[in-house]
This record gives sequence, C-alpha cells and structure tokens, in this order.
Amino acid sequence: MRRFSICCFTGRNSKAHRNQEHLQRSGETTENPQTSITDNSSFEKLREKMVHSQNSVAANIILNHDFSGGLHSWNLNCCDGHVVSGESGNLEGASPKSGGSYAVITNRKESWQGLEQDITSRVLPVSIYIVSAYVRVSGPLQGSTGSTIVQATLKLEYPDSATSYLSVGRASVSKERWEKLEGKFSLSTMPNRVVFYLEGPPPDVDLLIESVVISCSNLNECEGSGETTDAPETSCGHNSSLEKIRENMVKSQSSFAANIILNHDFSGGLHSWHLNCCDGRVVSGESGYLEGASKNSGGNYALITNRKECWQGLEQDITSRVSPGSTYSVSACVRVSGPLQGSAGVQATLRVEYPDSETSYLFIGRASVSERWEKLEGTFSLSTMPYQVVFYLEGPNPGVDLLIKSVVVSCSSLNDCESTNARFESGGDENIILNPQFEDGLSNWSGRGCKILVHNSMGDGKIFPLSKKFFASATQRTQSWNGIQQDITGRVQRKLAYKVTVGVRIFGNNVTCADVQATLWVQMPNRREQYIIIAKLVNFTSIYFHYTHFNAILQATDKEWVELQGKFLLNVAPSRVVIYLEGPPPGTDILVNSLVVEHAAKIPPPLPPVIENAAFGVNIIQNSSLDDGLNGWSPLGNCTLSIGTGSPHVLPPMARDSLGPHKSLSGRYILVTNRTQTWMGPSQMITDKLKLYLTYQVSAWVRVGPGTTGPHNVNVAFSVDSQWVNGGQVEAIDDKWHEIGGSFRIERKPSKVMVYIQGPSSGVDLMVAGLQIFPVNRQARFEHLKRQSDKIRKCDVILKFSGLEVGCLSGISVKVKQTQNSFPLGSCISRTNMDNEDFVDFFVKNFNWAVFGNELKWSWTEPQQCKLNYKDADELLGLCNSHNIETRGHCLFWEVEDTVQSWVRSLNKNDLMTAIQNRLTSLLKRYKEKFRHYDVNNEMLHGSFYQDRLGKDIRSYMFKVAHQLDPSATLFVNDYHIEDGCDARSSPENYIQHVLDLQEQGAPIGGIGIQGHIDNPVGPVVCSAMDKLGILALPIWFTELDVSSINEYIRADDLEVMLREGFAHPSVEGIMLWGFWELFMSRDNAHLVDAEGRVNEAGKRYLALKQEWLSETHGHIDHQGVFRFRGYHGTYNIEVVSPSKRVSKTFVVKKGESPLAVTINL
Repeated sequence: MRRFSICCFTGRNSKAHRNQEHLQRSGETTENPQTSITDNSSFEKLREKMVHSQNSVAANIILNHDFSGGLHSWNLNCCDGHVVSGESGNLEGASPKSGGSYAVITNRKESWQGLEQDITSRVLPVSIYIVSAYVRVSGPLQGSTGSTIVQATLKLEYPDSATSYLSVGRASVSKERWEKLEGKFSLSTMPNRVVFYLEGPPPDVDLLIESVVISCSNLNECEGSGETTDAPETSCGHNSSLEKIRENMVKSQSSFAANIILNHDFSGGLHSWHLNCCDGRVVSGESGYLEGASKNSGGNYALITNRKECWQGLEQDITSRVSPGSTYSVSACVRVSGPLQGSAGVQATLRVEYPDSETSYLFIGRASVSERWEKLEGTFSLSTMPYQVVFYLEGPNPGVDLLIKSVVVSCSSLNDCESTNARFESGGDENIILNPQFEDGLSNWSGRGCKILVHNSMGDGKIFPLSKKFFASATQRTQSWNGIQQDITGRVQRKLAYKVTVGVRIFGNNVTCADVQATLWVQMPNRREQYIIIAKLVNFTSIYFHYTHFNAILQATDKEWVELQGKFLLNVAPSRVVIYLEGPPPGTDILVNSLVVEHAAKIPPPLPPVIENAAFGVNIIQNSSLDDGLNGWSPLGNCTLSIGTGSPHVLPPMARDSLGPHKSLSGRYILVTNRTQTWMGPSQMITDKLKLYLTYQVSAWVRVGPGTTGPHNVNVAFSVDSQWVNGGQVEAIDDKWHEIGGSFRIERKPSKVMVYIQGPSSGVDLMVAGLQIFPVNRQARFEHLKRQSDKIRKCDVILKFSGLEVGCLSGISVKVKQTQNSFPLGSCISRTNMDNEDFVDFFVKNFNWAVFGNELKWSWTEPQQCKLNYKDADELLGLCNSHNIETRGHCLFWEVEDTVQSWVRSLNKNDLMTAIQNRLTSLLKRYKEKFRHYDVNNEMLHGSFYQDRLGKDIRSYMFKVAHQLDPSATLFVNDYHIEDGCDARSSPENYIQHVLDLQEQGAPIGGIGIQGHIDNPVGPVVCSAMDKLGILALPIWFTELDVSSINEYIRADDLEVMLREGFAHPSVEGIMLWGFWELFMSRDNAHLVDAEGRVNEAGKRYLALKQEWLSETHGHIDHQGVFRFRGYHGTYNIEVVSPSKRVSKTFVVKKGESPLAVTINL
C-alpha cells in the first residue's frame, strides 16, 4: 500500500485559521494571518463579513488558489516547493498562463508527492463539487510521448477505519504548455478529515500548478459549508445555513457583555461555586425559605452557614473569563441571618494570584446589610493578567449566616470584553481542536475502543456542563485506555510547545475518584509509535505553594468538573497524531466538557525574588533551648510534654558547618510521653517567621525512649496549610542521640505553617533537643567552595619551552587559555531528542558525558520476551561517539518491582535466572568497552524484586558476571535521597552498609552513584553525606541531578549549590544532569532550556559555572625559559608570540601530582 505512514501533513486547521480563511474568501485582508477575528474586529464588522461571504460561498473553496500569497494555506507533501512569479523570474519556457504566479513542486521522490490543502471545514456531504486546475511539468520525462499524468485526489479519513483515496480527475500533461485538469466529486458521508492534493508525475519530475478551483455546483446545497459559530447543534453534521449563523451572531452581540458568573442565580444548586471553609446549601420555594427570608422574585438563594471566620463565604474562580485592562461591574443581592448587633458588612473581594509573588486581595464593594435583601455594588479592573482570579463574598461576623440571591459580574464595555469572551467560550481562537465543546455534536471526535455520546445533562439532571451547553461521555469502556479521541494530524508543528487544557469528570460504576490523563499517540514517518502523557490534573494547592518533598496527587471525581493541564512538543514531523483521554477503570465513563490545545504562550521570565533583611543563621524557633520552660511549644495530639536534662551540649555537625562557632546548647530536651499515634509530638507555629524563597536548614538532636526494639523513623515535619512537608528524617536506634538534618523553603505565601516532630511507633517516648531552623547564607558558602575547588581541581603547571636558546626565550609573550575542563559534566538524553537539532547543538557544546534516559533499560531493550530492541541505544551511542562524548550505561537491572516489565514478573525462579543471564550476556557482549560505567542494579535501597525471588546473592552475582563480560566498565550502585536527609532508608550510613555487604559477597563495586533528585539543597547537609561515603574510598558520581523551582533564579541557585558542592568535593569524580530541556525531564520546573530553545536563568548559571571553571592567563617566559601558572585540569591552547613568529600549541593538564611540568617545543 502507498503512503499510509509516510505523508507528512503540517498544515494547521485551528478555529482561528478557519476564521482567517473565511475572511480571505470574503475578500477581506489582514495584516497577520495568525490573528484571530476577535482580536481585531468588532461583532458588527464580523456580521458584515458574514453577509458578504453569503454572496461568495459557492465560489472557490480553495484558499490562496492562485498562489498570490505564496504557499500560504498549502502543504508540501514530503517534498519541496516554491512560488514563481514574473518578479522572481519564471522557469525557462514556463511563463504563467494568466500572468501572476504559479507553484513549482520539486525534490519529489515518489509519484504521490505533491501539493495539498485540508478542506475539511469547507465541504459537505451529498453536495457536488467541481474541480479545475491548470498544471504542467518540468524535468526528465521518459518515453516517446514526452507526457505524463497529473492527478487530483482526495484523502479521506474516517473514524476507526483505514484512510481511503478518491480520484477526482486527471490530465495528460507535458513540459510544453499548461493543461487543464478537470473533475468532480461528492461525499456520501462526512469524513473526519478531507485533504485535496495534486500528484502523479514520476519521481524527480517537477510539478507546476498555476491555479486550483473547487466550487460547489449549487449555492443552496453548499450554504452549510460556510464557517460555523458557537451555535449549539445536536447532530454530527453541519446543519446550519449562513442565515442561521448571522442570527446567532446578532444574538451573541446582545449577550456578549453578559454575566461572567456561572450559575449566578443558584438555579443549578451550588454548581460552579465553592464553599470557602464553611457549609452551605441552596434554598428554594420547594425546600422552604428561611423564616422571613423568602425571595421576592421566587427562585433560589444560597445559604452559607457554619462560618468560623469573617472571611469565610462563597467563591468562584473567574480566571478564564476576565482580561486585563477591562472594567467589570459587580452587583449582588445579599442579606444575613443570625445573632446580629444591628447590621453587618458584606464584602465582595477578589483574590489575585501572580507568579512568584504573594497573594493579593482586591476590595470590590461593600454593603451594610441586615435581615432584608440589600444590593452590593462595585467595580474592578486588572492592570495585568494574574495566574488565578477568584471572586468571593465574605464579611459577616463568625456565626452569622450569609444569604446570597444572585451575583452579576459583567464587563462595562463590549469592545473591552470581546476577546475575553471569545477566549472563554471557545477555549481560544488558536485552539487546534475542532469542535472543542461539542457544539457540533460529535463531529471530529471518535471513540477509542468504546462508545461516545453527547449530552446537555445526565445523572438524572445532576450533571451539567461547566461551560457552554454540551459535554461528551466515553462510555461502555472495557479497558483503562478506552476513551474519547481526536486526530490532530496536520495541525501540530514540530519544535512548537503546545498547552493542553481539558475539563473532565467521571461517572458510574460506583467509582468516586480515578486517574484521568490526556495522552498523545504519535506515529513517526518510520512507523515507530510513541505514547506521550501530556496532561494531568492540576494541583491548585501546589500552584500556590512550592514545598520541599511534597507531591500531591489529585484525581477526577464524580462530584465536580476538574481541569487537566499539560504541555507537549514534538521533535519530528509525525505521520499521524491522535490526542485522547484515558485512565479510569473499565465501566467508568469519562466526561469531557472541553478540550483546548493551543500554542503555549511564551511566559516572560520572572524577576529575581527580593529577600529583605535575611537573618542568616538566626534560629526562628522560639525557646529552642527551653530556658523559658515549654513556652512556645504545644503538644500535637493528646500526648504529654515535659522537660528533661542530659542531651548533647554541642550543635549537630551539619548545623555547626553552617553556623560556625556557636554557643553551646542548654542540655535540656523535650520529653514526649503518652503518644498514641505516630504523628504525636512537640509542635510550634512559625507562620510569621518565614520569608519567601529563603532556604532554611533544619537541625536537631532526637532520641527514642529506652526498651524499644528495632529502628524508629523520626521526622521533622511541617504542616503548610494542612499539607505535610518533609524537613528531615533519621532512623533512631537504641538509646542514643541522633542528628537529624534537612531543609525547607516556601515559594508561595501560606496561611499557616506549623513545625512538629513525629515518627516513632505509638507508645514509644520521643526526645527532642536543640531544634534549629535558620536561613542559610549560600553566597558565603560559595566563597568557601571556590577556595576548596581551587585546591582539588587545579594544579601548578610549569611550562618549559624548548627549540630555542634560553636567552632568546626570555621576555617572549605567552597567552594560555583553557578550552575544556576534563571534569565530567554530562546529561541524560533520549532517542527522541536526536530529532531536534537545537537540542543536539546545545548538548554537544555543553556536556562531555551522556547517559540514556530509558533506551538501555531492560524494559526498553526487551519489552516482550526475546524481542530485542537495541536500535535506539545504538543511535544514541553513535551520536555520542561522533562528538567524543563518554557514556554511562543506565541500567542493567532495576530492583523496584513496579519498573519490571510484566513478562519478567511472571517468570518462575529458574526462568527468571535464565532471563537475567541472557540479559547480561546480550547487552554486555554487544556493548563491550563502549560504556565507561554501568549502574548494575538500580535503587536496591528502595526495592527488592530480584532479591525476594532469587535470594540476596543475586545482587552480587549481577556485579560479578557484568565484570567478567566487560572488565573495562566501572560498576556502580545507584540510589536516591542519599544526600538530602529526607529518607531514613537511604541515609549515608545505610548506603555505606549496603556497599560493604555487597563487597563482602565479592561484588566488584567500582563507584557510588548518588542520583541527586533534590529540593532546596543545603550545602553542609549534602557535603556531610559525601564526607561519610568517602570512607569507602570509591569515586562518587551524581548520576541523575536535577533541582526544581517555579522561579528560575531560585532554580539557578539550587543548581549552583549542587554543582559547586560536587565540584569542590575530593571524592566526587563526575556530575550528570537528568536532562536539561523542558518537557523532556522527569520533573516539572527543573529545565535549563525552555521547550522552544530559550536558555533560562538556571541554564545561564550552568554555562557561567562552566566558564568559571576554565583557566586563562598570560605573561612572559622568564629567564630560565619557564612560564608558571595554576589552572584547572583539562585541555589548553597556548599562544607564544615572539618578534619573529607566532606559535600555537595544545597541551593537557592531567589530574595528578602538583606541580606538573609540561614541555612545549617551539
């Protein structure tokens, strides 16, 4: 079969594009073809254009039919092309038939390659279309006739069926003259996609096209193929005429500046509203009004009860329905009920969230109310667009109920609000999803292994759309991957970042919450398939606050609509792209209200945070020494606090490294008894003592009571607005004091922060002494690390010059410049990254080592038993070799069960042992001496799949066999949370014992891998871990380093901490980043380069450090023919300039004894 997986459709058929096409057909012009109608014209102008287009709707449906706009609206089908005109010079003997321009299609390697245009939105079933085109050819023609065939074809894509091709017409053409190709077509049903294209001449013969016309043979038949608006339709087809569209536009104008509050009169209960830490319900005539509070006009009102604070009330998120610069009028009908002292104030407020700044509150209006309905009024305007805008009503005293009859927020100016309404109603004019809110039924949608339906309500009238009038359901699902999908082939472009927003919920099968995700299925031109998870549920809490080691997971529910958000970027132009929703268990319906896929806006980089009066080293804990008894401390839970004596008088070592000389501790400690839950312990409120963006070090001595068995995990924890955040952990064993160390930072303003110490089993007493939480001075630490780096990464170099008499050398000018530092700085890469030339360029210029993200893992190389795939690893290795980049092999095995492929998990003991032997033999023989390192069995401190099935000796066996098969490779252990103090399982002490145990069994371990997925790094805590591991006398590598922060400057600071700590430590011999390019990293907000290639502040910091670690000097050769300097290990270029000549040489400073003598022969 031809061209099923080869054709590359790159056109964009978004709604904005279709609107632009409509203007072009109507004879209108615009300055920018990408600008949407709502951005540049009023509704009055739009109605005029609709009227104008009615007169021409039966005209040519081909856009830019005569190529007067170049190749705009046309797509080259896997070939090249350009437009020729009289101004640019016609091909020899090929002047256009009617003057003007024509297209030349070149570099055709297949007969089907040519020029195409997507006409899906401009054709209707049953109608008859007439096709006419002027064509000719140029190039080597075979045969005596000197002619060839040019054919017009339709490509038709139907849901869940093979693509079909419909021949429209053909003509015999030559190089001598223009010929007219004619034909016609009619569609019995409406396909998902209709593409018209011209093809046919043999390969290497150029195709010339002067003009193309496709017109409907009957005006009345074709009216429905004009542009549609947001008018609701219940069928899948186009069933509205232009007259109907015009009517809808007129109606739309009258309501354009209408209320942006959803469910404003509570006729839908509390749908779209949220209760702000209180209770509430809707009262109506049917349910009975409160005494004396009947609603004058009938209907409903909201009753807000159980209010414990004056700010508690009712709120609604209006982010997507407001825009900066516009003025909004607010009106609400309110009253109160309950114990009043006269009247009470009710206030309308706006909560505004901006990236990288504190939450702000905007006063809108206030009304003095009593036990009768009063009107609250006000206005507001936003100068810039916030991250989130929430409108809410608040104000009466605690215990007083708030009654709300209706709320109206409307834009005071039609023109001001047009773009906002368009964005809200259609999801943005740049949305590439067709029929995104099911206004046209299920047109352009299909089920992925299940049935799909469109609704205006369901669940006995309890479920309504969040916006617009319809939503879709994916029902009769028998697999978790079943869902609703749309083919977006041709509407996405490579190397562009797209933002995805989906409104979803679930229904049925007694499932109240479930995972829902948006996935991209991509088929490459080489038929390779890829599944990309592109959207997950938005954790609104994490939008407000960014905490250490906190990862909240949200799920879709059957109670309300939630929003999925994500981004994606394709490195290669795909043959086919399908976006679909999946996830819930079989039998549970997925409901979709809207889907938006649009080019991700370039967000201006944030400003560096301003931190005033940072009291570095000052403990924020009140009464830490217990000089004032238990003042400031409270028991968390029904435990008992008392004071004991006999704790250490010295600061814990990690705190001592940060604070330097410090007065002794008091020797007093908090004793916690009567603990009935693990979370019980001493606590203290610290909300007002914290500063945004400051990194705090956490330090304490802890101990568990006598007589306990086994280790107990003790944790310094933070409750940040009721969310748990880890500040450090330690395993407390026996009756000894243990140091606990960690870190903490907030990046959004919280309402309440409490620190507490927890962890031991219930009934076990806990002792806490000298808790310190203090901001660290990173810059001071950096100065120390620079001095340390100078000691261990540099050496004294003596350049001795030969080839000239010593007397002739004295005074000659010397310039020494380092071109490459030999310290390994590498990155994780993946096969898909190779298709992005910008990625490759940054990688090869800025890294000297590489590790493959997945392509060497067993689950990748053998996803199904005996079906090996080394192609991706081979290609990545080839890229690295071509640029002299060294490689680490990650990983031979992975001990965590969830990462083991299903066929391996199903093997019995003997077969599993055989599979392990085959894996070792296959990979290590194939790549012998090609990988410098191997992570043999990944994350053994956090998993035990192979050990549980085959015994503890299997781990050392893997090392032994790997060494036998490839003695040249250094074999590593590799694990996470070694360096940050937040996981007691992987403490440095446990890691050391783990290595010693393996060595005792004969495992030839050659290196220690610290992954380095870290938050809020504190230098002394990281350094302490490396110091402890140093006793093993094995090289340490950071193997998967990444840091994460929403703010690029804070991310850059975190990255600098880790790079400097590693570079300055004598045991560290290399650092690998776990990626650097946005959307191709395992953690959000960890990238150095944005998806479309902008180097952010973290990337700039990395490049600056690389530059800092290059030595450069100049001077003169002394009277002994010698030039001395101190420089980093690596490759140097030296330039010697004498009166008679200039000589350039290259030399290498290797790690070793200092001083190092290098002879330069001139």
